Amino acid sequence: MIPRVYSPHVYSIFRAVTGFMFIFHGLQKIFGMYSGNIGEFGTQRWLAGALELGLGGLVMVGLFTAVAAFVASGEMAVAYFQSHQPRGPLPIENGGELAALYCFAFLFIASYGAGPWSIDALRGGKKT
Repeated sequence: MIPRVYSPHVYSIFRAVTGFMFIFHGLQKIFGMYSGNIGEFGTQRWLAGALELGLGGLVMVGLFTAVAAFVASGEMAVAYFQSHQPRGPLPIENGGELAALYCFAFLFIASYGAGPWSIDALRGGKKT
């Protein structure tokens, strides 16, 4: 068991890894990396990729974290209800587990803040 004294630092790692993983979804949609499917400029897929790339980067480094994570959470809610929920009522049935998990992970990050290992903390922002 990890002592509670390390919780803020482990949280900062969680935030950074979550943002880092989100960046790859943006790279996939904009540049076709890892899938070969490139979203055309200006389409909803391209816009989602741009948001994932930019917001993932902001969350990863902990800059404007609460706002970036809140917007990312909203994007994942839209992705879930628009693309997954029509295919079935439960995430396990409709392939929406990742969208649902990202939605709530980003909502938690938005409410908790950047943590001690972040640019927001260096700038004097919320250090929770």
